[in-house]
Amino acid sequence: MLTTTEQARQNMVENQVRTWEVLDTRVLDVLRDVRREDFVPARHRNLAFADLALPIGHDEVMLKPVIEGRVLQALALQPGEKVLEIGTGTGFLTACLARLAGNVTSVEQHADLAEGARARLAAAQVRNAKVVTADALLDFECNETFDAVVIGGATWSLPECARGWVKPGGRLLAIVGESPAQQVTLYKRAPDSRWSSESLFETDVPYLRHAEPPRRFTL
Repeated sequence: MLTTTEQARQNMVENQVRTWEVLDTRVLDVLRDVRREDFVPARHRNLAFADLALPIGHDEVMLKPVIEGRVLQALALQPGEKVLEIGTGTGFLTACLARLAGNVTSVEQHADLAEGARARLAAAQVRNAKVVTADALLDFECNETFDAVVIGGATWSLPECARGWVKPGGRLLAIVGESPAQQVTLYKRAPDSRWSSESLFETDVPYLRHAEPPRRFTL
């Protein structure tokens, strides 16, 4: 018999995520298995499975479960692939990425969030993910490329450095544009290094630092 928490997690997957056209069984299984409640800030634990973006500090949020599901499905991760995540947050999406791929490097600019995510990932026995404390758009030194990159905060326009993180044949998912109608966009780098893009759906999430819209001056 399922516990109350397990039933709530199951309801989240079936009544929220699946109904948002997330049908990939691997993704649904990961969202059932990874204990989201263990990655939610303690003060919001009773909202762990709600259809809400939960505040985590520093004016940042933990994405809604439906968005996490759509992101994971769009990336179509395969075992053995290398993933770069920009914006670790609580580490929940990191844990899900790690379950679906080979290894994950996650970059978090806030030291306290990075430390908390490391502790949660360790408690969940996630051994194929590492959290790096850095500002991805300013001082993140990356000497490798990845099969998949996911940028967890919004950007006014796609940072040019992001393309350099993706190996030929890889893909990049980013939330781009102006609030409140930002576009979750999947970029693909062909083996010959040409790029294509596909807008998946609209959302509205906080901007990454240094990726906000330009200020508009009015008289």
